[in-house]
Amino acid sequence: MKRVLTLIGKLLGTLALLFLLLVWVTGVSPVYRFRPPQPFRGPDIFNPYSAMDSATSWKRANFHTHTRVKGPWPLNECPYDAAYTDSVFRSLGYDIVTFSNHNEITEHPYDSTLQVNVYEQGYSPFKFHKLVFGSPSVKHWNPLLPLLASQMQFELDRLGADSDFIQINHPYRTVGTTPERMALLSGYQLMELDTHISTENEYWDAALSAGHYSFGLANDDLHHPERHWLTAIRCNFLRTASGTYEDIKKTLRGGCFYAMRVPDYGDGDWAVKREKNRKLPAVEAIGLEGNEIYLTLSQKADSIRVNGSGHRTLLLAADTCRIRYALPEGEPYARMTAFFPDGAVIYTNPFARYDASAQDSPFDRTPQPVNLPLTLLFNLLLAFLCAGTAWLLIRLWK
Repeated sequence: MKRVLTLIGKLLGTLALLFLLLVWVTGVSPVYRFRPPQPFRGPDIFNPYSAMDSATSWKRANFHTHTRVKGPWPLNECPYDAAYTDSVFRSLGYDIVTFSNHNEITEHPYDSTLQVNVYEQGYSPFKFHKLVFGSPSVKHWNPLLPLLASQMQFELDRLGADSDFIQINHPYRTVGTTPERMALLSGYQLMELDTHISTENEYWDAALSAGHYSFGLANDDLHHPERHWLTAIRCNFLRTASGTYEDIKKTLRGGCFYAMRVPDYGDGDWAVKREKNRKLPAVEAIGLEGNEIYLTLSQKADSIRVNGSGHRTLLLAADTCRIRYALPEGEPYARMTAFFPDGAVIYTNPFARYDASAQDSPFDRTPQPVNLPLTLLFNLLLAFLCAGTAWLLIRLWK
């Protein structure tokens, strides 16, 4: 009995030490000297909806979708294949569905012209996951426990090197993704909004207030298309000519889209759900005139709110389908949110100050500076911890 208990103890100790070894090995990263917050400023206002074209129409999209993949149960978070999942979305009025399985690029089930190379990157139980668009292959390397802001920044820089753009996924559910940390990180272009928890999107405002511009997408992060309460409750409407990747890429890079929370219409009655999903409130007009941003909706909202730096409410209009707001000279940015009586919510992309003579948008593409001495010391420490953990493993079985 004693031998059995000793063996069990050794096995548990081995698993714990191997886990620590994996943490140290995957924790390698530069140590950054993060720039201090630099709120948007300049004589001009960036209008993400400047490319609105009456020849195109709004197309409904979900970009964060999981399907069955090859391999055993631990690799499959969804019991259904891509074709079935796509059919469910399209029955609910979606025009664009992309498949973002973990660390795998999934082929479109029936039309290669609609192929979008996107995958959800990240193994971390802390859920620091990213959607990577346009990469030719999957980058599997990932810090198991990204405890430090520098480790997160290194991931964003590394993934951005050979992709078109990156989305930070579900910040409300990511351990360590505090508003303070969002004020540091850069190198991404999209922020996932409204992940089942709140309509406020304070993390987005924390990043925007620090001068890290991004557009906002809301997605189902769907794993179970058969569950009505999880399906078609987050979506996006893109002003794009088609569902091909080139058109999607142009729109997502330019910002001519809005995100939406959608109630679970029918509460299990799929016929009601399908009918209601085809009659959603919509944006009829949005843009910039002089220094005034404006929004017109197809249905009257309970309220329309304009948020600015520090998540402040700049203007609140009740019981209306339209709003206008003149952005003051000292206000860095403004974004609009419309709340409807049945629980639907529309989120617009932010209008932000910038200098059009010096840059084409408020996006900060300057890499974060690296602290070379601290980088050397940090990685030497990780090497020492790896060596020490390996020594303990040898001692355990010697």
